[in-house]
Amino acid sequence: MSQVKKGDTIKVHYKGTLSDGSLFDSSEGREPLEFTVGEQMVIHGFDTGVIDMKAGDKKTLNIPYMEAYGEVNEDLLIEIPKSELPEELGELTEGMQLNMVNQDGYEIPVEVIEIKEDAIVLDGNHPLAGEDLVFEVELVEIVA
Repeated sequence: MSQVKKGDTIKVHYKGTLSDGSLFDSSEGREPLEFTVGEQMVIHGFDTGVIDMKAGDKKTLNIPYMEAYGEVNEDLLIEIPKSELPEELGELTEGMQLNMVNQDGYEIPVEVIEIKEDAIVLDGNHPLAGEDLVFEVELVEIVA
């Protein structure tokens, strides 16, 4: 029976939790996740964690934040004066998801994390930045 190696396209079912056990994602009820190992299509710790698995194998991957979404980057916490916000944004609330456009024209998802009297604070970090992750993984198939 063949084992997963770099360059293989594989299908896996997974359940992703934070280190405190709270669920953040799962393939349950969906098609398995398909990706090519070593092509940086998934986070590094997941990519390397499936190496040597065989179809039918189940494994727990404990992925430190530096092999997941990295540490929280303080430079991605942005304070914007309310006077500079477009009127069409309307009422803002903490936790609200917005998209900003950077100088290269790319949309960047941000979250409103604080509303001050005259400004708002946005967080451009990935929501899982700074978090150690745990994945329960089952290798469904090595496609190619």
